[in-house]
Amino acid sequence: MNYKLIIPLLFASFLSNAQSTTPITKKEVLAKVQKNNHTIKIAQQNVLMAKGDYNQTNAVLLPNITFSHTGITTTNPLMAFGSKLNQEILSAADFNPALLNNPDQVQNFATKIEVQQPLLNFDGLYQRKAAKLKWDATQLQATRTQDYMLLEVEKAYMQLQLAYKTVVVLEQAEKTALENKRLANNALKQGYLQKADVLAVDVRVLEIQNQLQTGKSNIENASNYLSILMNEDVSQILKPTDELTATITTFKAASVSENRADIQAMNLASEAYQKMHKANKMAFLPRLNAFGSYELYDNHIFQGRANGYLVGAQLSWKLLEGSKRFGKKAKSQAEYDKSLLQKEQYVAQSNLELYKASRMFKDAKSNLKLSELALKQSKEVLRTRTNRFQQGLEKTTDLLLAETQYSQKQLAYYATVFKHNFAGAYMQFLMSDQ
Repeated sequence: MNYKLIIPLLFASFLSNAQSTTPITKKEVLAKVQKNNHTIKIAQQNVLMAKGDYNQTNAVLLPNITFSHTGITTTNPLMAFGSKLNQEILSAADFNPALLNNPDQVQNFATKIEVQQPLLNFDGLYQRKAAKLKWDATQLQATRTQDYMLLEVEKAYMQLQLAYKTVVVLEQAEKTALENKRLANNALKQGYLQKADVLAVDVRVLEIQNQLQTGKSNIENASNYLSILMNEDVSQILKPTDELTATITTFKAASVSENRADIQAMNLASEAYQKMHKANKMAFLPRLNAFGSYELYDNHIFQGRANGYLVGAQLSWKLLEGSKRFGKKAKSQAEYDKSLLQKEQYVAQSNLELYKASRMFKDAKSNLKLSELALKQSKEVLRTRTNRFQQGLEKTTDLLLAETQYSQKQLAYYATVFKHNFAGAYMQFLMSDQ
């Protein structure tokens, strides 16, 4: 068996599989990103973390229940007497001063169930409300994160479309340049052209081939980024099945909606700071808690011959903790005021972005018409000069210039389509009302 032949073939097959081209629609990309994207999943975990914080505040309403079983052995006079008392085994002999002062070793096993129930905890109730608002705000932030990632998908998919269009244009330009090179070589042999003209054509061919190599690298780069967004293997080369065409979109002059998810999230965050500030003020009030326990005692493990219970309530009031509570109150007030200012600044910046995006969309829409017209004109110029060159009526430099301009106009047109479509998608993102 000829292993020298098989090994290169296997290696070539491996490279072919590693660089396989996978057709994909934008709809498929959007679905995969929503399901698998890491940024969206991280945002969802933030929501679960906020929900966990909120669930912790259930302690303000629900009781604490503790079960314990404790065993001791002692000759301590007080502990020995108390253990016998709890076990209900005291006798008259145990009151002998000699035994009281120097008791025998006593074993005691205690099983206890304790319950603590908050009754009035004003600061805790406001902290619970703040935690709920934080949870709601985090959910809205997750929604906005998903919207942003979908916008990023729109952009990445269009970049992939543009990369493929660029390669198609350059491949056609390469084909045209090679044909011009063939004609130039024939004309050189017939004495119609000079060597310098042929060299100029060769330089143009090399220039296009260099651009074509860069264009193919851009396809891989755009494909890799799209795969990262979908959390898939980056070794595959994706090929968009949707065409890069100008989308017809119209917008009415408007400002950023207060119902947009991220702005609603900031409103809720401000409310949460306000509730925390109230909680810090309520910390000056007393707390009322009920408590109770049921106890079993015996001198043998896991037994309970004697039992008893304890029920009570405690009203506690921390009158002064140095200046700690005053400092927390002042800090929470500043945090609330800061959140209001941040929200105003964010809305102003969002409106600024919307105005800039609106102007960008109008410019792209205008440039789209001009680029389309320039493309048609350069195509006609190239056709005319090519016919004249084949008849020996056109200079090589003029033909090369026409061919270069046509390629440039094609690339400029598709780049303008990309800018136009992205500007429209960005406008929709900024004007979202949910």
